[in-house]
Amino acid sequence: MVAIPEGPFLMGGDDPDAFPDDGEGPVREVRVSAFHIDPAAVTNAQFARFVKATGYVTEAERFGWSFVFHLLVRGEAAQRVLAGRSAAVPQWWLPVEGADWRHPAGPGSGIGERRNHPVVHVSWTDAACYAAWAGKRLPTEAEWEKAARGGLEQARFPWGDEFTPRGTHRCNTWQGEFPRRNTAADGYLDTAPVDAYRPNGFGLFNTSGNVWEWCADWFSPAWHAEPSDATRLDPAGPPDGTARVMRGGSYLCHESYCNRYRVAARTSSTPDSATGHVGFRCAA
Repeated sequence: MVAIPEGPFLMGGDDPDAFPDDGEGPVREVRVSAFHIDPAAVTNAQFARFVKATGYVTEAERFGWSFVFHLLVRGEAAQRVLAGRSAAVPQWWLPVEGADWRHPAGPGSGIGERRNHPVVHVSWTDAACYAAWAGKRLPTEAEWEKAARGGLEQARFPWGDEFTPRGTHRCNTWQGEFPRRNTAADGYLDTAPVDAYRPNGFGLFNTSGNVWEWCADWFSPAWHAEPSDATRLDPAGPPDGTARVMRGGSYLCHESYCNRYRVAARTSSTPDSATGHVGFRCAA
């Protein structure tokens, strides 16, 4: 794990292209105690060892289905798309029977050649159970952001303010016209290995793009706005809520729809939700 030193940092952002309802701001000084964090997201190989040791069954496996991005649904999986999708779910997510962490694109897919890719189709509950088994925990949102910034103050990305410095791709996001055409100019159509691209200044890989990462906190767009010890000294989020924080963006993020690959960006989902672009890393 990577050691992150104690001290303050400027958390949040005021990017003009942020989503107002996400509560990225205000920019505020937050002090975080020293902690350790995984340099990369938990891989399929690591999660497989956890399942072998414990017999754990993920929520997607218990539900019997999970959401898969439409361009990845092929062959047998295309015959297992469930009817009755909610109107609130974007059209590019298909509920596929049999999609889970072992079968990230549904039946017929596998992880044999993706052992070093991030595990996906894991809920917040699944992630927390893995972390406890590993003797770790999920990072708080403040810990995650401090580590993700890599020591840079208020940069848009973990490496600076330019998205593709000198024309070089530094993360795995959507390239092309979302959601119909991905040119894979950054090297990947969907997930990339967890150690793809250069790490940030603290040695963390892929804190922008690739997969969303669960944090420990309940989500609120406003809880953190008022200065207090609770919101400025080792903040752990509101005491309750209906959704958990996710950070970092994913391979599906694109400036035309979801530019949440910025390091200050945030979103949320219910603790039992699991899709093909959400994973996690652990802290201690």
